[in-house]
Amino acid sequence: MMTFSIPAVMTAMVLTGHGDYDKLAYRHDVPVPRPRAGEVLIRVGAAGLNNTDINTRIGWYAPAGVGVDTPPREGGWNGAIGFPRIQGADVCGTIVAAGAGVQAGRIGERVIVQPCLRSLRQGRRDAWLGSEVDGGFAQFTCVPAPDAYRIESPLSDAELATFPCAYATAENLLGRSGVAAGERVLITGASGGVGAACVQLARRRGAEVIAVASGRHADRLEALGAARLVPRGAALASHVPPDSVDAVIDVVGGPSWPDLLDVLRPRGRYAVSGAVAGPIVSLDLRKLYLKDLCFFGCTSQDDGVFERLVGALESGDIRPLLAAAYPLSELARAQQDFLARAQFGKLVVVPPQA
Repeated sequence: MMTFSIPAVMTAMVLTGHGDYDKLAYRHDVPVPRPRAGEVLIRVGAAGLNNTDINTRIGWYAPAGVGVDTPPREGGWNGAIGFPRIQGADVCGTIVAAGAGVQAGRIGERVIVQPCLRSLRQGRRDAWLGSEVDGGFAQFTCVPAPDAYRIESPLSDAELATFPCAYATAENLLGRSGVAAGERVLITGASGGVGAACVQLARRRGAEVIAVASGRHADRLEALGAARLVPRGAALASHVPPDSVDAVIDVVGGPSWPDLLDVLRPRGRYAVSGAVAGPIVSLDLRKLYLKDLCFFGCTSQDDGVFERLVGALESGDIRPLLAAAYPLSELARAQQDFLARAQFGKLVVVPPQA
């Protein structure tokens, strides 16, 4: 069994409340968590950035009309969030300690963590790493042992940290909406982490992919399997005929959202897990019921999603897309670059070596 020296304190980026970047405190005196029964302590190698990190910081999950200009009543996925909080839902690292009831042989395993901590599920709600419990923007984090998946891969920690949220979310979207071989699927936000993962996984299912993204990413999306590209901001109707798409996978929302329903076939399916262009949309209910459409909101992940993705990653069937890696101390700059939406794939942060 491998042994590791565990320090008393660690470096971490701590979210102190809802607000701007000044709510991110880079500290070197945070106590290293100790694994309780059923938990493992992970030395973090890298942690990926996600929309939820920014949304939680600014209070975006609050009810409509409540945000950074007024104190939010709810700031996390499942309601009010406790501060201080260490964010970071995408974690790759090494198990360095185990709590009671966990096999000591797990110490030394290289793991990626299921961000949707299914072992902590209460009723129909999941606890999320970096939201309900402290996450990976630190040198160490504790997670339930069943949610830490051993990974055998030649990829770097930074590359593997692009995988958990984006690919699990993508697989969940495709699974919920029943995307199958021979179908045509339209994917918005296709140059981002979730969108690019959806392109790969939809093509892996044998679907024809129409990707919506900036034109400068056309070659990369084609290499991932997209049959054609619709330039971001272009009128969808001028590129995709009405009633021609079996499923729409959306992470964008915003003012152009009604156009997505126009291109869906009768009995088509729409699945959503984000709203980067705006969460409030206009819905003509006649489109919904006269076309017999099915809508799927996708946050909590279904059984088997993460296990299937770990297997696909280890077999080399899919590949994470690392756009850039930043030191943890530069998390604010990484988030600013993330919001610029210029990158293709995922951004990660790397904590200093413990």
